[in-house]
Amino acid sequence: MRTWKFTLAYEGTAYVGWQRQLHGASIQGCLEEALAPLVGGPVAVAGAGRTDAGVHALAQVASLRMERDIGPPALVRAVNARLPADIRLTQAEVAAETFHARFDATAKTYRYRILQGPVASPFARRYGWYLSAAPDRDLMAAAARLLVGEHDFAAFQAAGSSTHTTVRTLHSIEVASPAADPGLIDERLGGDVMTIEVRGAGFVRHMVRIVVGTLVDVGLQRLRLQDIEQALRTGRRSAAGRTAPPQGLFLVRVDY
Repeated sequence: MRTWKFTLAYEGTAYVGWQRQLHGASIQGCLEEALAPLVGGPVAVAGAGRTDAGVHALAQVASLRMERDIGPPALVRAVNARLPADIRLTQAEVAAETFHARFDATAKTYRYRILQGPVASPFARRYGWYLSAAPDRDLMAAAARLLVGEHDFAAFQAAGSSTHTTVRTLHSIEVASPAADPGLIDERLGGDVMTIEVRGAGFVRHMVRIVVGTLVDVGLQRLRLQDIEQALRTGRRSAAGRTAPPQGLFLVRVDY
C-alpha cells in the first residue's frame, strides 16, 4: 500500500467543479473513474482545493492510497488514457505514507485573468472576464494591500455558506499591469490582459472571486477604499464587491 500524490491540469468549463456531486460531471469523479480499473474497485481521492464550476487548474493536487505495483510514468499514461481530453494527469509520485493533499497544504495560489479591449475575443471568453472599461490598476493595488494579512473575510464569502470560522490569511495579492496576450487575443481586436494573483493559507467559498470582483469595482470607482475597510470590519456581504465570473480563475500552485 502506497500513498500517491497526483498533479492535474484541467479546463473546467464542462464540469461542476472539483468535488463529486449527485448531478453533473466533476473532476474528482472523472479521476476516480479513471483510477478504478487500475485499482480493481471504487476509489476515493482527496483534492487540495474544491475549485468551483467553470474554474480551471494548472496544478491541482490530489492524493490516494492504493495497492498497485506500477511506476509513475506508466501510471500517468494509464490514467490519461481513461480521462477526458480536458483533464490531464501531469505528474504522479509516491509520497510520504501520511501525505494528504488537502490537510497538508500550507498555501494555494490562484490567478485571475481580466480581459480588456474594445471587442471581446471569442477565443478568450472561456479564460477570462471581459471588461470594456479598463479599471485603475493603482486603485486596485491600494485596495489589495488592505486585504493582505489575517482578517475576518465574512464579507468575502458566498451568501448562504457556513464554516467554522471566516478568519483567513492572505499572504499576497499582486495586480499585474495589462500586457498583450497573443496566445488568446488577436492583436487586431486590441485586447490586453490584467492578472490578479492571490496567495493564501486558505479561502472561504468564492473568496478569491469576490476579492477580484471587489478590486475591479474599486478600480472602476464603484467602491471606495473606505468600503473595503468597512467590509472587513462589519462582515456584511453587501459591503464588498461583486463576484467575478468563474472562467477567469485558475488554480496555479499548491504549496506543502
